[in-house]
Amino acid sequence: MKLNEIQLTNPYLSLPQECHDRVEPSPLVKPFLIHANEAVAKMLDIDADELQTENFVKLINGEYQADGTESFAMCYAGHQFGHFVPRLGDGRAINIGTINGLHLQLKGAGQTKYSRSGDGRAVLRSSIREYLMSEAMHGLGIETTRALAIIGSEHKVYREDWERGSIVLRVSPSWVRFGTFEYFAHKKKYKELESLADYAIAESYPHLIDEPNKYLHFFTEVVGKTARLMAQWQAVGFNHGVMNTDNMSIAGLSIDYGPYAFLDDYDFNNICNHTDQYGRYSFGNQPNIGEWNLRALMAALSPLVGMDNMQKSIEHYGRLYTREYLYQMGRKLGLEIVTKEDTDLIKHMLGALQELNIDYTLFFRTLSRYDGDRTEILKLGLYHTPMNDWLDAYDKRLEQNERSAADRHATMLQANPKYVLKNYMLQEAIDEAQKGNFKVVDELFQIAQDPYAEHPGFERWAGVTPEAFKNRKLSCSS
Repeated sequence: MKLNEIQLTNPYLSLPQECHDRVEPSPLVKPFLIHANEAVAKMLDIDADELQTENFVKLINGEYQADGTESFAMCYAGHQFGHFVPRLGDGRAINIGTINGLHLQLKGAGQTKYSRSGDGRAVLRSSIREYLMSEAMHGLGIETTRALAIIGSEHKVYREDWERGSIVLRVSPSWVRFGTFEYFAHKKKYKELESLADYAIAESYPHLIDEPNKYLHFFTEVVGKTARLMAQWQAVGFNHGVMNTDNMSIAGLSIDYGPYAFLDDYDFNNICNHTDQYGRYSFGNQPNIGEWNLRALMAALSPLVGMDNMQKSIEHYGRLYTREYLYQMGRKLGLEIVTKEDTDLIKHMLGALQELNIDYTLFFRTLSRYDGDRTEILKLGLYHTPMNDWLDAYDKRLEQNERSAADRHATMLQANPKYVLKNYMLQEAIDEAQKGNFKVVDELFQIAQDPYAEHPGFERWAGVTPEAFKNRKLSCSS
């Protein structure tokens, strides 16, 4: 499909007027294409050759409007670091329409009604981080928003210093957040709340439309999806950094990539956001925050469904999380059948990684080829005793497997990525991009699409994080 053949729809605009605000994008000065995602273009049925046209850059920049474009910002509230803020909304994101059930959103396209004191812009560093990380999470098999393209410009934007403005065209099957429901519940606008719930069900849970007690079933499914997402984050070593309720997807997606981090050396208490002084959103606390946020959603939905019934649903959160986490870790450890008894083996392993300051991703990739020779694994830590003790227990546990070691290795190599996009890697891409060189963006995009492959030309990205760059904290504007 050519750009002039696109026909956008805007189902969100069918909701009551207070759910959104009409706004026009503000184009950047002298925009240029940095990267386009052919896989996402294919999802949208956009021809690959259209991605190199002038009109494509203008589409991302808000200058070219496809047929059916009706641009707007979405309204929501949210608990930010545990404190309720009654009115937030898309401060620097502008929705332009929907293709094939996927909503297109320009992030960094200018001020909206919800920008507060912000300029509505995104800078090159934050845009590169979001563009690459959303693709990396998809490559890891974790539900996430995606991105069609990223553009740069000569537009000056001030943060701590003057930087270049950028726009990412984000794509998602839903942009509805926990905080969207909180907004209308707080204002006691229950008709709008019900309309929003009906919309979210039709959009993300259409099998529930005709169900009796559909709002209860809706909440129950959100509990399950959130528990699964939290388990996947923990298993792969991903720290989101800002798990406010306005950054939680009703569809169970990873959204809003800010000061995130993949773990360097394993640290249960890792804090990747320097604003998070007390570690509310530390790596190890993410599953608890997932439940906390669900309870905030439960309160927002209470005008539509009884709290007692929802309480029964949320009581299953811990069990659902544990089941998914054990499944994910069982795959990473090459265990054929995982039971609750394996919890001790996993805790023992994580304790050894923490004590020895071992790189989380590299450890599992190395373990994926473990055949009884401990040499390569023991090289990962300064001391041998804690790891030897765990390997004794692991060897004994592997005796329960019936398949061959070769089969175990093959399975583990598909469960343990060779590459994750650590912050030092992204920073190099950003530093080079600031000079006008986007080669590293291209490289990281390639490995993000298939992080389990060997990628022989990119071996330097598969090692231990350089000491000077380990476990750095970032700001929310990152």
